Amino acid sequence: LRDEDNKYCVDCDAKGPRWASWNLGIFLCIRCAGLHRNLGVHISRVKSVNLDSWTPEQVQMGNSRARAVYEANLPDSFRRPQTDSTLEGFIRENYEAKKHIAK
Repeated sequence: LRDEDNKYCVDCDAKGPRWASWNLGIFLCIRCAGLHRNLGVHISRVKSVNLDSWTPEQVQMGNSRARAVYEANLPDSFRRPQTDSTLEGFIRENYEAKKHIAK
């Protein structure tokens, strides 16, 4: 969480994420953590930054690296969605359908 890019939710840019998807390597706000849980553990495994225990392998994460992979092909004019329905659609596109993933 010391890295500047990890001080914001990777999906909606909310400040101060307290959740993480450890298999995707991203930090999340509580709203986006709930949406990630809806994807299922075969796609995203969510843990609390403070309340859960972490293995050394699970702390090798960061929003910058994840965005370079999962958002590599987002259009330059892209703006992060803010409503729940558009946010859920964006999260599903990114991590379930892998629509914007680096080739």
